Amino acid sequence: MAPVPPGIHLLVSFNKNQWYKALTFVLTFLLYTSFHLSRKPISIVKSELHKNCSLVLEQPTVVIGSQYAALPSHRTHMDCSWKPFDKSNYKQLLGAMDYSFLCAYACGMYLSGIIGERLPIRLYLTMGMLASGFFTCLFGLGKIYNIHSMGFYIFIQVANGLVQTTGWPSVVTCIGNWFGKGRRGLIMGLWNSHTSVGNILGSLIAGHWVSSNWGLSFIVPGIIIAAMGIVCFLFLIEHPNDLKYLYLHGSSPNKSLPNLNQNGVNAQAEVHLQYKENNLQSYDTELLLPKDEVCVSVQQVKLVKSELKPTAISFMGALQIPGVIEFSLCLLFAKLVSYTFLFWLPLYITKAAHLDAKRAGDLSTLFDVGGIIGAVLAGVVSDKQGKRATTCAVMLLLAAPTLYVFSMISELGLGPTIVMLLVCGGLVNGPYALITTAVSADLGTHKSLKGNARALSTVTAIIDGTGSVGAALGPLLAGLLSAGGWNHVFYMLMASDFIALLFLLRLVTKELDSSQSHPISSVELKEH
Repeated sequence: MAPVPPGIHLLVSFNKNQWYKALTFVLTFLLYTSFHLSRKPISIVKSELHKNCSLVLEQPTVVIGSQYAALPSHRTHMDCSWKPFDKSNYKQLLGAMDYSFLCAYACGMYLSGIIGERLPIRLYLTMGMLASGFFTCLFGLGKIYNIHSMGFYIFIQVANGLVQTTGWPSVVTCIGNWFGKGRRGLIMGLWNSHTSVGNILGSLIAGHWVSSNWGLSFIVPGIIIAAMGIVCFLFLIEHPNDLKYLYLHGSSPNKSLPNLNQNGVNAQAEVHLQYKENNLQSYDTELLLPKDEVCVSVQQVKLVKSELKPTAISFMGALQIPGVIEFSLCLLFAKLVSYTFLFWLPLYITKAAHLDAKRAGDLSTLFDVGGIIGAVLAGVVSDKQGKRATTCAVMLLLAAPTLYVFSMISELGLGPTIVMLLVCGGLVNGPYALITTAVSADLGTHKSLKGNARALSTVTAIIDGTGSVGAALGPLLAGLLSAGGWNHVFYMLMASDFIALLFLLRLVTKELDSSQSHPISSVELKEH
């Protein structure tokens, strides 16, 4: 008999609970990847909406004898730029589009977490993804149907910003339900790379069509996120407890209950199930005998006392959790920096390095590659040291001078630019990723909540919603300040990093004092 392949040995070594964990990890990763994939095209298309028309508008010449004569040109500025972005205030108009999306996103995020705790997450997330796909495609149809109304594009950005708020609280709640606090920083650091992966894929997909037909740069990502919404509806499992009912309905009369680990309770029993008048009895509190009432052997059955379903936490109650306000305000300025790069980096590279839209978009993906490395590094260090705030503070302290160096050498060639994009991506996105994932999950399951896991969605929405205010202000300020030179934009980004650092100083002091008084034995966030 042939030996079993080692890969099969690996597959069968995992139990059902571990496979469902892996499914949730991969599925939520792909779902939020599609969200960022659909947000990226606008930054790639900006350089196409307003081109450098100097070469296009050069008058052609013909040779007449030994003289060169210029032919009359009927081309105008509109021939190479897309109305209404063909005016001298195009930077302000592009910034207004970013601000419309992000302001709507920030306002909607505060409500999204509260709504998400009161609705089935799977359905809530599915509807949001389908709606986001529709509005993303609608933006691209503006090119195909030759629509030049600024109001049309602003409306789409506002609507898309609102429906995209369904994504983050939903996926963080799911991943928090499935994974405990052990190694949460590492797991969520790896998982949060979906942000950078989505940005990279969005840049590559949008860049493929940006020069030929930028409408497809929106339509293709819109179709992708809508398709992922259908996948979400078919496969997403919100909580491990949801599987209990699947096993109850799916078990045959002679099939034993699986070994499940739910909320720290191990239940191992070999029992038969009985249904009385088609009414399902409580899985947690009652053993059912077979119809012939023959006694069966029972091994270590633990009866779990039924508890009242936890109520959703209020907005003010979530604000009272120690650390929520400080991390929220820190994220406001950290996300301001990250989203300014997200929306304006390709255009900056186009102007600074004199590259076309496609090459600038491809080069900008290196910032997201650095972001993946930074997120994982931040998660590993904070797990090992047990100091979330201190880890964020160190990276913010290093980010500010790094941004200054990047602004100085970005015009010196591709080599230095590539290196600095990777470094800046890691230092900028590391704290942002740690706060929005591991820190949010820690605070959403803080010991002051006494086990009420329903606070996770609201806490996540408050932290990310406050951060999204900064995400709305950053691109808007970049559009206004860039008119006076890109140096002003970088000064604004450096100042934002320092302000974010200031909001963490009290928490950093508490963490350092706590480590001196007694060794940290877990990665659980300490009460501040």
